[in-house]
Amino acid sequence: IRRISRHAMGLRIDQKIVIVTRATQLAALRRRYNTRSQARFQIVSAKKRELVKKVQSPGAELDALAEASFEEVDRAAEQYDTSVQQIRRDLDFDEFDIPVQVIDRDFLPNFVFGPRDVVVTVGQDGLVANTAKYAIGLPIVAVNPDPQRIDGTLLPFRTEHARSAVRAALHGKANVREVTLAEAVLDDGQRLLAFNELFIGVNSHVSARYRLTVAGASESQSSSGMLVSTGAGSTGWLSSIVNMATGVAALAGQAAAPRPLRFPWEDPRLVFVVREPFVSKASGTRLVSGIIEPGQEIAIESEMASNGVIFSDGVESDFLEFNAGATARVHTAPKKARLVVG
Repeated sequence: IRRISRHAMGLRIDQKIVIVTRATQLAALRRRYNTRSQARFQIVSAKKRELVKKVQSPGAELDALAEASFEEVDRAAEQYDTSVQQIRRDLDFDEFDIPVQVIDRDFLPNFVFGPRDVVVTVGQDGLVANTAKYAIGLPIVAVNPDPQRIDGTLLPFRTEHARSAVRAALHGKANVREVTLAEAVLDDGQRLLAFNELFIGVNSHVSARYRLTVAGASESQSSSGMLVSTGAGSTGWLSSIVNMATGVAALAGQAAAPRPLRFPWEDPRLVFVVREPFVSKASGTRLVSGIIEPGQEIAIESEMASNGVIFSDGVESDFLEFNAGATARVHTAPKKARLVVG
């Protein structure tokens, strides 16, 4: 009966809806401190200490302000949980007649998406980026669960719109925007995708050492690591590097208007930037930034004895080891992420 129902609607029996969530601040605190009351105590106590330092006179008013800090965390968690529950109810009706699965973003690296799944992310922009590199080629319906607290540049849908957006995606009628991804490939075949940017460096604040090859030119470098940004990431980490460079140039007397390196999500080009490159007898600064055109790549050979890493989109827990002897080749990924926009 279930198969007949799906076939009548034009759906496939191997389809499912995957809802991706992330822990709220309150949930993370409860995991850390075991109970809600202990989490509340920690937040309120920390806020009181902060307020006392500012006014030097504790009192009932400060107690109320400290309590309010936890109440805000509590309200945000309640709003998020309510949104997830509403979306699950809306998608778990007989109209769709296909499985609905909810997973936490921490399980994304090990989760197996089906080739015809529809993915729903419920959270901030970062959750979309984290999900997209694992749900390659699948339509992603990105939901803003709390518009009063979340700007949501990548979140075109509110909770009440999720059902209609998923319906359109299931039937192949959704408007989809394709987003270019970056890809790092090690010489042993390991790969890592990035929605916003790849970071290549070390997992601490010590200098990263490597040899960079770009368009036939090669240079040994010592820096705070490299960043390779997509169009989607050009308004994020990359923009902060541009801001820093502009400010330092102004300090050095080279005042100039900032020139944002912003380009569309669909743009097939990537931008690489070397962070804080250092000049020495063994390291240079000739190749500190550039464009990676479609079909081109840059090569980075690690010269780090230990702690070398490559991670993407700010998720340091999901990384490739990048120590001496390893070479990474970075280019535009052959497949794109697909965000439902209407």
